[in-house]
Amino acid sequence: VQLQASGGGLVQAGDSLRLSCAVAGRAVSGYSAAWFRQTTDKSREFVAAIREYNGATRYADSVQGRFIISRDNAKNTVYLQMNSLKPEDTAVYYCAARGGWNVQYTAADHYTYWGQGTEVTVSS
Repeated sequence: VQLQASGGGLVQAGDSLRLSCAVAGRAVSGYSAAWFRQTTDKSREFVAAIREYNGATRYADSVQGRFIISRDNAKNTVYLQMNSLKPEDTAVYYCAARGGWNVQYTAADHYTYWGQGTEVTVSS
C-alpha cells in the first residue's frame, strides 16, 4: 500500500484548505486511515481518523468542529477538509493507514503505511 499526500500550502487564518491522500495498491475502503501533523518541536500529533468499511470518524479535540475527514472509494482517496484554520494548525501533515481498527487509533505507531508529508502554513 502506497500513500501520496498533497494539497498543503500557505493560507491566512480563517481560510480553508483540503488535503488529499491518494492510496495505491489496495482499496482504501478496507483500511482505516488517519491524518497526523508534526511541527519541528513536537512529536507527531493525531488529527483525525476514519474507520474501514463503515467510515466512522474520530477527531482530536483541537480540530473537532473545524476539520472533516472523508473517503472517496471510487477515487481511492482520503481527504481532510480543514476550515477556520488557525496559526496553530501550521504543521507538516501526514496521512497513514492500516488494516483493522482498535482503540489505539490516535497512536502514530498504530499505523503501518505512511505517506510523505504535505506542509500547511497558516499566517495570522
